[in-house]
Amino acid sequence: MNPVLLWFGTAALIIGALASIAIWSPRDRKIKLGALACATALLPVCYFSLDDLLGRPKAIDLEAAIGYTEEAAVLSSVVEEDIAIYLWLKLEGIDEPRSFELPWNKQMAVDLHQAQQQAEAEGTKVKMRRPTEDSLDDQEPVFYAAAQPAPPPKQAPDESPLVFQASRPD
Repeated sequence: MNPVLLWFGTAALIIGALASIAIWSPRDRKIKLGALACATALLPVCYFSLDDLLGRPKAIDLEAAIGYTEEAAVLSSVVEEDIAIYLWLKLEGIDEPRSFELPWNKQMAVDLHQAQQQAEAEGTKVKMRRPTEDSLDDQEPVFYAAAQPAPPPKQAPDESPLVFQASRPD
């Protein structure tokens, strides 16, 4: 199920409960109609605000749904100097890529650029270490070029000797 629909359904139930309380409370009819009108107006606002969020990058430190991930493939990136680093990541265990926003960090932007150049030169992809972990350990760079895949194992030569049979003309 789409998470947006789940959140919208939850919001609709809460709005419905509040509207029900407003309707059954011992208040003037005008106040009840006003509360019902507000609840009715709030439903489309909730839906369109959630729908609008789908196209925006999410702050990576707010990503709680995926839990801990060791690494992610960087599909694309945009660096806005002094603003943010925008990433399009393919996370392990999740089918579709996700859009994230990292706070501006000059060293991280340099590491990303160097990893992209190295990956392009080697014909590999850029990876990101521990994308959802907010670690103080900055010993190794966050971005790196993935190692080239190992070549397939070579086939051992057939143990039986080759036998050629010469044909004789009759």
